[in-house]
Amino acid sequence: MDKKLIISLSPHIHSGLTIDRCMWNVIIALLPALVAAVWVFGLPALWVTLLAVGACMLTEWSIEKYLFRRPSTLANGSAIITGLLLAFNLPSILPWWMVIIGGVVAIGIGKMSFGGMGCNIWNPALVGRVFLLLSFPAAMTTWPMEVGSGIDGYTGATFLSAMKFDPQGTMAAANIPDMLLGHMSGSMGEISAVAILLGLVWLLLTRTITWHIPVAVIAGAALLSWATGGHPLLDILSGGLLLGAVFMATDYVTSPMTYTGQIIFGLMIGVITIIIRRFGAYPEGVSFAILLMNSFVPLINRWCRPVIFGERERRSLKK
Repeated sequence: MDKKLIISLSPHIHSGLTIDRCMWNVIIALLPALVAAVWVFGLPALWVTLLAVGACMLTEWSIEKYLFRRPSTLANGSAIITGLLLAFNLPSILPWWMVIIGGVVAIGIGKMSFGGMGCNIWNPALVGRVFLLLSFPAAMTTWPMEVGSGIDGYTGATFLSAMKFDPQGTMAAANIPDMLLGHMSGSMGEISAVAILLGLVWLLLTRTITWHIPVAVIAGAALLSWATGGHPLLDILSGGLLLGAVFMATDYVTSPMTYTGQIIFGLMIGVITIIIRRFGAYPEGVSFAILLMNSFVPLINRWCRPVIFGERERRSLKK
């Protein structure tokens, strides 16, 4: 976001990109993925989403009112985004009380424990998601069949899970149109690549984000997938790679400020994701990759910081 930090002489022109506008642009961009989740999994997906958003908003309001004793910031929409992203990282059949725990952890530990918006180190939604995954692994890896499939009960096999045990057979049976439209098992927000890409287009058109992080994440994953004998397109469309690249890795607070830093950040997320998928115990690695690289953002900002205003002139005078 270094283009928003240009130092120039007055008069200054306001860009119109306020915090509230950026947050609500992200919420609008998430709506296609929500529609796709409800279309594929039915009303349980909507119920999980409402629970997650409600838990996040109530937790943030309570902490600000009773602990920080300051005005509520719910109107800016950041708590809603955290709730939506948390829900999109969950199975649509997760028990209601687990969803609420995830919301409390995401906001209470992942965000407010650092001081609130703009102060957190890690993406709050992913903090809640990883907490639930480590605490309730069975519930977090039990996936429902899509509505109208004609199959009762649940399936525990996502595309990435199947890849772990039978990579050649899974790749041969893969259906790209189904992966684009959402006809597969998985977390609520990751199933439809088309819905996520529609959100990306909106974010780019409104200049809420730039292309650097999403493209870098996809490029890093595709390159390592190809280098390890995988199928780059299948790796991009499966799991939460697109959801993470577009909506979670691009979080203003937990991503680098300069374009160079963002490209390094994104490339490493993509690479680490494929490393975990290929060689790790978990079939998916996007959440861990983003949280790990969130931890390196201060170092990336230090390494890739822009030249200080007037520094070039000072150096030229010395020469």
